[in-house]
Amino acid sequence: MSESLPLQDRYLALIDEIVETTLKGKISSVEQVYQILLKSIASGTGEVFELALSDRLTTLQTQVDSEKDELKKSKATRSLRAIKTIQTQWQRWQEQNKATEAIALAVREITIASNDERLAVLLRYTDPNQKYPLNLSQLQQLAKSLQQFGAANSDLMQISTGMTQGIASWQRIQENLLSWMYEQKGSLGFGGVPGERGPWASWAKLVKSEIPQSFFQTLAIEQSAIEFTQKQPNITLSNWVELAIVLQFLQRGLVTWFDQQAYDIQAGPKLSISTFLTFAVIWSQLANGFQTQAVIYSNAASQIMLQILRTFAQRPYFPLYGGIFASFSGSYLRDTLDYLDEPLRSAEGTQEKARILTLLGYSQRALGNYPRSINFHQQALEIARNAKDRPCEIANLNHLSRTYVQEKNYAEAINNSQRALILSRQAGDKTGETNALVNLGYSEVMQAQQLENIEPEVYESAINYLEQGLKLAEKLGDLQTQSLCFSSLGIAYLVTAQYETAIKYLEVGFKTAQVSGDLYTQGRNLAYLAEAYYHLQNVEKTIYTGSLGMYLLEQISSQEWRQPAGLLTIIKGQLGADKFQVLLQQNRPKMISVIGVDGYDYIPELLEKYHHG
Repeated sequence: MSESLPLQDRYLALIDEIVETTLKGKISSVEQVYQILLKSIASGTGEVFELALSDRLTTLQTQVDSEKDELKKSKATRSLRAIKTIQTQWQRWQEQNKATEAIALAVREITIASNDERLAVLLRYTDPNQKYPLNLSQLQQLAKSLQQFGAANSDLMQISTGMTQGIASWQRIQENLLSWMYEQKGSLGFGGVPGERGPWASWAKLVKSEIPQSFFQTLAIEQSAIEFTQKQPNITLSNWVELAIVLQFLQRGLVTWFDQQAYDIQAGPKLSISTFLTFAVIWSQLANGFQTQAVIYSNAASQIMLQILRTFAQRPYFPLYGGIFASFSGSYLRDTLDYLDEPLRSAEGTQEKARILTLLGYSQRALGNYPRSINFHQQALEIARNAKDRPCEIANLNHLSRTYVQEKNYAEAINNSQRALILSRQAGDKTGETNALVNLGYSEVMQAQQLENIEPEVYESAINYLEQGLKLAEKLGDLQTQSLCFSSLGIAYLVTAQYETAIKYLEVGFKTAQVSGDLYTQGRNLAYLAEAYYHLQNVEKTIYTGSLGMYLLEQISSQEWRQPAGLLTIIKGQLGADKFQVLLQQNRPKMISVIGVDGYDYIPELLEKYHHG
């Protein structure tokens, strides 16, 4: 502070001098004031000037408000007007100089940081959630500035080199960022044939640098980012920074492009969501993989992951109600949501945190981790309530209702859906209301079944809620919620033994979930379709729908794959292995069109896995 005190005094004197000169009529334009500021304020000292200006502004405002003497009041008012002119020109100075200021500040903070903190400081300056994150050309300037300190500190030289190489690698990719989409002939997303096509393979060919190339090749063959860290045990600081720069700009480039796809309202947001989650998961895996090698790299990877999730949580299309599993095609993205949990414990209780916890909560439900899902939703509910994020609060009540249904705690499920219904109607949140109606109807059907209540009125009232929900979802054009409505109606008719009607709703539910890209709802619809067909003694369709449902649920690591697996095992026992295989083979072409040859070949292995517990 001792260094800044004389500087603050100097700036106070400068402000006083401009005011005096203005009062004497010697300043004829605001441009003159701007030129004085330009000449007098040293780069990197803007905060000190801001404090001095604020100090004088407060003093003069108080004087104007309290002065009784007309003459003195008039002078104070003119001085205040002069101060306000300085303030507007100061804002202009800031706009013009914020890039220079930010780079100077970044250089100062990175160079004085300890070796352990340096990477975290650098990543704060590339964080898109900051007021002024550094853009590509500013990062190039930062890399050049840091190079000057390289002789004195090898870490600074490595950071500078890594940034320069990372920017060069990104620029090579940037020109052909989306070429893989055209190679795949309309197959969008992060799936595709391992090793040959798809984004990772395409980007691996574009970069000329060893580390990003190795990273992309690893993901191209459907290995995880954790496996990449095992292949690269001696990764340097320079390598790490290069990879971080490439991946951050790659993810942002994709999101920017997908966000602009106005011609396809469904595809644009769906692909942006997929991109945000894919990269968040990749960073969580890198954090996990680097834990054993270098804690600094591990913490820095967690930091980037949180930055991505925070940016995502502020988007209008953030999926409060699910459907995110569309982004997890490819075995390298299985079991990854667990990793996202850890870094969130250290994040402050922001509104974004509530939204991220919502996503984790419903993902954990799909994975079958119900107590964990409830814990996430309860935390999210509290933060959302305090942050007055009403849609997020309603979404978490709805999710709690669904998770309690899975736990067969129907009283709590009904309670949470009723609260969601009241709140959503008060807030005019139609999506929340739709989901609440569906959850309420569904919970009541399941409770009536548990209590063996065979009164038709009980089911009629519950099914009425479900039908209201469906009408609202259709009106909103919300495919995600429509598929949930169809699914819930199908299950309601299934438990009331109206199998033909159940099949009608479950089939539409499956098709709608396919369009919205929600693998979890697709898998569940197929699992219940298998049960409905089984009751109607249609063995072939039971095998077809049960096998598909089992495969899709297992692919996203949902424990619910065991439900259709159990049913298929019973049928196999009844028919005998040979006859079962013949019926499975008859449906091979239809199944391959949904899950591919590898998926079809994996079905007998899955049944074996179920058999061995």
